[in-house]
Amino acid sequence: MVAAAFTLMFVGFGAVYSFATFFTAYQAEFGASRANVSLVFSLSALLWFSFGVPGGMLADRFGPRGVCLAGALALAAGHALAAFAGSLTTLYVTYSLAMGVGIGLSYVPSVAAVQQWFVKNRALASGIAVSGIGAGNFLVPPLAAWLIALLGWRQAYLALGAGILVLAVPAALALGGRVSAHRKVDGEALPGMSLGAALRSAQFWIMYGVALPICVGFFVPMVHLLPYALDAGLSQAQGVSLVSLLGLGSLAGRFLVGGVADRYGHVRALIGVGSGLGSMFVLWWASTSFGALALFAFVFGTFYGGYVALAPTVCMDLFGPRALSSIIGSLYTAAGVGTLIGPTFAGATYDATGRYDVSILVCAALCFAAAGLAVAMRRRLAHRA
Repeated sequence: MVAAAFTLMFVGFGAVYSFATFFTAYQAEFGASRANVSLVFSLSALLWFSFGVPGGMLADRFGPRGVCLAGALALAAGHALAAFAGSLTTLYVTYSLAMGVGIGLSYVPSVAAVQQWFVKNRALASGIAVSGIGAGNFLVPPLAAWLIALLGWRQAYLALGAGILVLAVPAALALGGRVSAHRKVDGEALPGMSLGAALRSAQFWIMYGVALPICVGFFVPMVHLLPYALDAGLSQAQGVSLVSLLGLGSLAGRFLVGGVADRYGHVRALIGVGSGLGSMFVLWWASTSFGALALFAFVFGTFYGGYVALAPTVCMDLFGPRALSSIIGSLYTAAGVGTLIGPTFAGATYDATGRYDVSILVCAALCFAAAGLAVAMRRRLAHRA
């Protein structure tokens, strides 16, 4: 189960996080501004987090296998369609839509399935599974850059789409069958809240309030770190390596933070992640050298990976397994809204000012605010206990 979930996240997020390597090719091909190019990614992210809701509901009722298979096929189709795009608008309605649907249908069902298979060391198991995202972010962008240099960006998309079919389809088929709220454990229905009860609870909306500001900043480096590096006088190869370091840090964070959180507390670890992300944005704002940016990329990725491992585990703690996929999918709409705002806002402020200072500092402030809200959530839970 963990290996299948790892593979689905590796190919899906590895492909979508290679977007930065296509950024300058889009600008040259379509004569587009940074804000408009950023919107291709932001729309796909909004959709993949939004489709987590129906994807989670379908997985709760029918099991993750068929839902994740549909997602894998959509991911491959998105790359094939992007290869023939004649305009940026075409990319909005092909690549953005297909990638959003594909990840939305494969991510939430697979990560929720892992939560339901483990009791002890759940955060660590979740971290191992979602480390596929970090591994994909580390390995696929350099591969994409090599394919672009060798074949051109259109043929590179076709090659990546073929790779998705080869890896993601078998992984989806390897997932377990039906896991739903109607499953019985020792003759009784699974414990926990229904989706409706969770949406009416204060703890869901506090968690939503933590997720939204953090996720505004999450994907700004994924999209803009490479252009930022080029503006600072670094080479294309150095910029691509920074994107890969985000993935390497993310990979490390999913193991490190998950294990620490299991020992010292999941919500306490969430507070540390929010504070760490804010501090890293301040470091980015102050950095132009490759060494400083490499440090930022790796440590930021570590905190990012830690959050991705923690969020579903905290949901399991708060709401139980009964409707976990649906609840996680609903929570991840916050990430969709945040991701729509973040990279597009960063591109727009750059187009207006010629710098990224405003967007980076705004992201730092939002992450610190999220950490403060997580402190309030921990106090609330302690008071209830």
